[in-house]
Amino acid sequence: MDCFSRNNVTFLIRAKLSAWCLQEKVGVGLNLSTGFLMQVKMLRDAWTLAIETLSWIELQRLGERLALNRAAKQLRIKDPKAIGLAHRLVTETLRKKNYIDFLINSALAPRSLNDFKLGPRAFLRLYVHETNMMDEPLEKAARIARMGRSILGWRELNDVEEVLGKILSINPDSALKGLDEVEKVGLLTYHPPWFVKYCFRLLGRQEALRFLEKATEIPPTYVRLNTLKAPEETLHKKIEDEKVVLEKVQQLKHTYRLVQSKKTLTRTESFRQGLFYLQDKASCLAAEISDPKVGTTVFDVCAAPGAKTTYLAQLMENRGEIISVDYSKRRIKVWKGETERMGTKIASPIVTDARKPLPLNLLADLVILDPPCTSTGTFGKTPDAKWRLTKRSILGMAKIQGEMIEHCAEYTKEGGFLVYSTCSITVEENEMVVERFLKLHPEFQLVDAVPRIGLPGLRGLIKCQRLYPHIHECNGFFVAKLMKEKA
Repeated sequence: MDCFSRNNVTFLIRAKLSAWCLQEKVGVGLNLSTGFLMQVKMLRDAWTLAIETLSWIELQRLGERLALNRAAKQLRIKDPKAIGLAHRLVTETLRKKNYIDFLINSALAPRSLNDFKLGPRAFLRLYVHETNMMDEPLEKAARIARMGRSILGWRELNDVEEVLGKILSINPDSALKGLDEVEKVGLLTYHPPWFVKYCFRLLGRQEALRFLEKATEIPPTYVRLNTLKAPEETLHKKIEDEKVVLEKVQQLKHTYRLVQSKKTLTRTESFRQGLFYLQDKASCLAAEISDPKVGTTVFDVCAAPGAKTTYLAQLMENRGEIISVDYSKRRIKVWKGETERMGTKIASPIVTDARKPLPLNLLADLVILDPPCTSTGTFGKTPDAKWRLTKRSILGMAKIQGEMIEHCAEYTKEGGFLVYSTCSITVEENEMVVERFLKLHPEFQLVDAVPRIGLPGLRGLIKCQRLYPHIHECNGFFVAKLMKEKA
């Protein structure tokens, strides 16, 4: 620390503790004092980790989870409470990043946020989120300012100290005056202006506003019960015995919505035993639309981390063969852990790039392709993604998706099926990819994607399905099912 020694910090903490105890008329014992110090250390670790994570994201355009893991390893922070709090701080700050930056730049004018180093820049963003958008801003602001000084040092924060109070006095309504509608909607719904314009064109103004407002929120949590382990009623009972309350999604076979849980689902014994998989409703729908038959051969392309593979194996009752393809060795490592946890016995992984011909000498009864996409349907869960994208990103992804579906067609048997899905809402990555593919491959035709819980596809492709967060309470999603006719 630059200007705070550990002794000084401890002195201030103990002084604050003593003042609190006098106010509350309680004694200061060793246990209470130690517990308070541990809590302060946890908070400091969490903020240090959050600052470092945001810096990594901005420096290398990393995804939120990858940046958090890297920062935790770099800082040697292992406390799950500190990591959990850091994750919340980072996620919520990224979710509202454009609005936060707008407020900061309004306070800094004529300077801007980009005039500062990564550390102070990240701290300012966290500070604004935790003061302007939370309760008790004044009391919290003082605590956070002290926290920032202890982490970054007086010298590093000296340049931004003067603006901390000014940020608190900003009137957002006044700051937003004079902006055009697209800019204002983008700031108030936390989306980039280009995406607001895109949604206006795609959905119409009123529907787009409903979508954009809902897309900011984290969607409900869904789990898929794993009947490879036990009958569904038995699984449900075991999970509920751990104080987890689930509600059945009626249109789907084994999917439940989380109503309440006393602990994080991934820390339950049921999760460790593979009794359920955390899987969005839309993803479960895609697997059920695929309808894999017992004893058949299935290619799962872009398979990691394993949600589709493990559900396909479940629907096939672990009888048949699944070949799971993914380009990432790191993701296939996760896939292996998940297939083992879920009791999947019929799947084999291949690490290869699906944009090129697959190293396979057989055909499949069913090929499922869930290619990389812009993830415009999952901004609620992955808020960092929306700030990395531009309008050009959509066309770039559509090109990759077109290459992948072309290769998948080569490995589909006559009379077999090809299922294409993305977690994007753009037509370029969905209906237009399917349209181009059908023009080049008249041997394929669209068939009804059932069960049907979404809206019909756009551009006349009504046999496809679209799902939206504001309508279906899940990720935005697209799925199409095609059959290869026999010669």
